[in-house]
Amino acid sequence: MNSSFYKIVKYALPYKRFAFYNIFFNILYAIFNALSMLMLIPMLGVMFGKTERVTEIPKYDGELNKYGEAYLNYILTTAKDEHGPQHALLIMISLVISMFLLKNVSNYFAMYNVTFLRNGTLRDLRIALYNKVIHLPLSFYSEKRKGDVMVRLTNDVGEVQFAFLSILEVIFKEPLTIIGMLFTMLFINAKLTLFVLIFIPLSGLMISRIGKGLKRKSGRVQQESGVFVSILEETLSGLKVIKSYNSEGNFFGKFNASADRLYTFSNSLLNRNNLANPVSEFLGIVVIAILLWFGGNMVLVENTLNGEKFIGFMLLAYGILQPAKAISKASYTLKSALAAAERVLEVLDQENTITNKENAFVKDTFDKGISINNINFAYEKEKVLKDFSIEVPKGKTIALVGQSGSGKSTIANLLTRFYDIQEGSIKIDDVEIRDWDMHSLRALIGLVTQDSILFNDSIKNNLLIGKQDATDEEIIEALKIANAYDFVKDLPNGIETNIGDGGGKLSGGQKQRISIARAVLKNPPIMILDEATSALDTESEKLVQDAIEKMMQNRTSIVIAHRLSTIQKADNIIVMQKGKIVEQGNHNDLLAKNGTYAKLVALQSFE
Repeated sequence: MNSSFYKIVKYALPYKRFAFYNIFFNILYAIFNALSMLMLIPMLGVMFGKTERVTEIPKYDGELNKYGEAYLNYILTTAKDEHGPQHALLIMISLVISMFLLKNVSNYFAMYNVTFLRNGTLRDLRIALYNKVIHLPLSFYSEKRKGDVMVRLTNDVGEVQFAFLSILEVIFKEPLTIIGMLFTMLFINAKLTLFVLIFIPLSGLMISRIGKGLKRKSGRVQQESGVFVSILEETLSGLKVIKSYNSEGNFFGKFNASADRLYTFSNSLLNRNNLANPVSEFLGIVVIAILLWFGGNMVLVENTLNGEKFIGFMLLAYGILQPAKAISKASYTLKSALAAAERVLEVLDQENTITNKENAFVKDTFDKGISINNINFAYEKEKVLKDFSIEVPKGKTIALVGQSGSGKSTIANLLTRFYDIQEGSIKIDDVEIRDWDMHSLRALIGLVTQDSILFNDSIKNNLLIGKQDATDEEIIEALKIANAYDFVKDLPNGIETNIGDGGGKLSGGQKQRISIARAVLKNPPIMILDEATSALDTESEKLVQDAIEKMMQNRTSIVIAHRLSTIQKADNIIVMQKGKIVEQGNHNDLLAKNGTYAKLVALQSFE
């Protein structure tokens, strides 16, 4: 069995009691299923007047089947003699109904328990996958499509649930059903049973050959599903841009091409999968035909088998077809599940390179400052930062300016430990950043980015991300500091107003002020502002800039800015170019140097 199967099974272990109950009731199901068919033979005997008369209570001689048959015949003989043949027939009908009732009750309880096993495993697997998704470093998602990750979390996990955990039914229920019927058939006629025993492995071999390549085909379907969902996700998130550039046709072409590939791959997979039922049924009917020929001879010519036993035997033989088909279908499903499981496990087994060290440093205060020494960093091959060093004393504001791609935002990514440094060191309060407990480190830092990341929820719940136990009064105060309360109080439900997907019901300036209010509510000693005003109009920028200045009071701040008007009050301005520091100083000193900074100011018509 593929190792992926065993890795998935560990998520079912907390629910093993349901597996045991399922097995127990499946054993009962197999027993009552065989007995329900077996009871039809004496019932037919009563109907056709073929019941062997037994007038004395039989004695057990070690052969259970003969004793059971003789005892039943004694009961039927007594009933027929005392109350007539109708009473004997009624007894047999009652026995048949009882067996079928017990069979179906056992089947229900088997399915009842497997439901908890399936859904419990599905829940734990999804939780484990989501937990992995939110803890993996950002570098993982620079290489993966978001849509593909979503498909793994939904479709692939669902495929694992219905396929892998259905195997429990197939491993126990169907084989036990077949075994129970085969034993019953052996009691009736061993010679005819031999044909059935030959059929099962032959049909299994043929079906496994047909199923060859299913895992590969299923993997292609799941991979293309990831591309399909990614295109859809990108379309919905970028709909304004698509419409404004009249690019609907281009994106429709991409979507249509992916839909066509998914159509082709799915047809190939399902058509191969659909062969399982007709092939197994045809093979079963071939065996039934052979049994009819040989069994018919035994009844009509050889007189070695009576008619009612032959009919019962044929019913049992036909009853094997359904569990045999289920087993063959499960072998197909398992191959598809293996492909899905490998995609799920690829994420679960992904190594998280950014983790806490053992006995990581924990501290809830910021006392001295930040020291960045000789940092070299590259996202792929080309270095983004080269021998970068700065000091950020407590309570000071440091600004990073420079052209796009000069490495400014990388500093923010390294300070928040979204990425780990490759060469050099970053120390906060003289402690290397990789020695800090990440939760403790990030609790000290507030981050406001250019893209206001808000969630489809109320304003209140968006702010509570910053401080989960905040009161409404604290939330309103944070909104006031961020110059956001003036518009929030006029909304239909105030702070309880839902702001839509990504804050779509708000303007750009309003969204940014909500983001700032969230950082204010968190009240961290270190604030990182990554081009927080670059996407705003002049009026919104003034409101946001005023909010930022209020927020930065008595805090250590690192401001990344394109608009130089927002950082003229910074204690130290670091001018960057291609990952290196080319100038640094305060606003007036840098203007006096008439260097790179002065040219940037001139380009922005700033005096």
